[in-house]
Amino acid sequence: MKKSINIAIALVMAAGMVSCNDSGKQNGKKGSQGGLSTNAAERVYVAPGEHDEYYGFFSGGYTGNLTVYGLPSGRMLKEIPVFSQFPTNGYGYTEETTPMLNTSFGFVPWDDSHHPDISQTNGELDGRWIFINGNNTPRIARIGLESFKTEEIIEIPNSAGNHSSSFITENTEYVVAGTRFSVPVPQRDMSINEYKGQFKGALTFINVDQETGRMGIKFQLMMPGFNYDLSHPGRDKSHGWFFFTTYNTEEAHTLLEVNASQNDKDFIAAVNWKKIEEYVNNGGGKKVPANYAHNIMDENTHTATSTMIKEVLTVDPLDVPGAVYFLPTPKSPHGCDVDPTGEYIIGNGKLSADLTVHSFTKMIDAIENKKFDGEAYGIPILNFEDILAGVVKQPGLGPLHTEFDNKGNAYTTFFISSEVVKWKVGTWEVLDRQPVFYSVGHGMIPGGNSRKPFGDYFVAMNKITKDRYLPTGPEMEHSAQLFDINGDKMELLLDFPTHGEPHYAAGIPAEIVAPKSKKIYKLADNKHPYASLSNSDVRVERNGKEVHVYMNMIRSHFNPDNIEGIKVGDKVYFHVTNLEQDFDVPHGFAVIGANTAELLVMPGATETLTWEPKKVGVWPIYCTDFCSALHQEMQGYVRVSPADSDIELSWSLGED
Repeated sequence: MKKSINIAIALVMAAGMVSCNDSGKQNGKKGSQGGLSTNAAERVYVAPGEHDEYYGFFSGGYTGNLTVYGLPSGRMLKEIPVFSQFPTNGYGYTEETTPMLNTSFGFVPWDDSHHPDISQTNGELDGRWIFINGNNTPRIARIGLESFKTEEIIEIPNSAGNHSSSFITENTEYVVAGTRFSVPVPQRDMSINEYKGQFKGALTFINVDQETGRMGIKFQLMMPGFNYDLSHPGRDKSHGWFFFTTYNTEEAHTLLEVNASQNDKDFIAAVNWKKIEEYVNNGGGKKVPANYAHNIMDENTHTATSTMIKEVLTVDPLDVPGAVYFLPTPKSPHGCDVDPTGEYIIGNGKLSADLTVHSFTKMIDAIENKKFDGEAYGIPILNFEDILAGVVKQPGLGPLHTEFDNKGNAYTTFFISSEVVKWKVGTWEVLDRQPVFYSVGHGMIPGGNSRKPFGDYFVAMNKITKDRYLPTGPEMEHSAQLFDINGDKMELLLDFPTHGEPHYAAGIPAEIVAPKSKKIYKLADNKHPYASLSNSDVRVERNGKEVHVYMNMIRSHFNPDNIEGIKVGDKVYFHVTNLEQDFDVPHGFAVIGANTAELLVMPGATETLTWEPKKVGVWPIYCTDFCSALHQEMQGYVRVSPADSDIELSWSLGED
């Protein structure tokens, strides 16, 4: 057994070394591509003052956040904090935002973000919201694309390794979260050896309010204890269905690289969510105890609240006959992708020499005519030959993910052979292949997982960088590569580094999102309970050892900027309101000795920094964001006296 493992590992490493060695030959000296490199540079060049054609939203992987790039330039525009504390603007540190990171495990300041998906209407991107999953502590977040801020996070109970997420149905009825790791449900102390037949895999359907975007768990489908890897919704003719790849149908619990690769085929689980929805709406399902956090940011108070929810509705698939079927798929499939017509379901079998394509029409026929090949835990297994649409023969090694353009073509990434392969949907003919550097994971075409792909660019998100950039020690940023796919052949235009480890990305034309982008928060709409909307609101109040500073700021001073009467052992809350009503004029706020982060307060908003002074002295406060010619003068002092001092609170601005 050990010998076979070593041989397999050696083959994978050899394939990686071949692709890496090829780069040295291709890179050569600077400018070795001659006229091609000049032409490519022109096509990705965005002149000063001009804007990119597309937004690209890239998951941050182990940063827990979402990064925004302009395409085709590859310029990083913003990092949006989602599941992780972000000292750049105080997210996860301020009193207003710490509730966003509350979970049933307590305050969790980090996660592993994977798969962003943009809201849709009639299967087309509408640019209202973008959703992304937290993989480690199972959560789904919703980010508003007017503010580019995280507006809501909901925790997923009965889940672990929330990986086949966060993909949405074509009218954003649901955002779906599937567990990668099956677990005991409910969680309990039991032997790991009892895994088989005892663990469950939860597929969670979260409904989305079409006006507000607010999320709520509609039901959890409690599936057999396989690993649910990735998913995508049906669209157009297959709307109402959802498809999930599985691996480890062997239900192994140790040495999975061998023991979870024994079966010739695993499954794609086809779930008729409309049938289950009808069952639930008619009173079906079982409410079970749960404990999970639902965190919401209020746009008017600029303050988040966290609510713990104590039950969840579960559905046994055997209670809804005709709702779930298994589609046999070679072998350890990773990506599960549905073409824009909704007819073809691609299973990207990591260990398969070929690429398997199922037909939705044939699937429905097989269901109606009961063309079954047994069952697994009572769920019918459809006969492989009866649902097969076609096979892309030996396209490459290690297929992972497939995206689609607007011309009927598909683009599949191959991790081991380090390439992107273009093939024709319907004929299964390979049309083109291009090497990538190196070991590509996901790929992205703007709109490529919708009814209406835009088809200009393909972005390869590569897992290994090596020699593509100047070395920065042992740790390198990951490499993305941008291809022009307008012609018959893919053309590499650009390499650009990406922050964290992007697992997937979502692209959308800038013209859909940019006109709605918020520029300021109107002071008239600020309902924060500690806001200082005018100088008459400014004050400092003591309540025992708590001190609340109602402060505002405008170019180029704080009000107040001198505070006395603070004592060692106090807990001081600086509630800071930015009075600016001009676009792109945030102000920062920092005080020495704060064990949190700075504040970065947007125009019209209020944020709170907590400070617990531990030393007697006179301590400066200052603005951290260069805001005006007199930015350096935007400062002040706080006097801290001994704990037993009888000095009264006082505050001032412009007084000697």
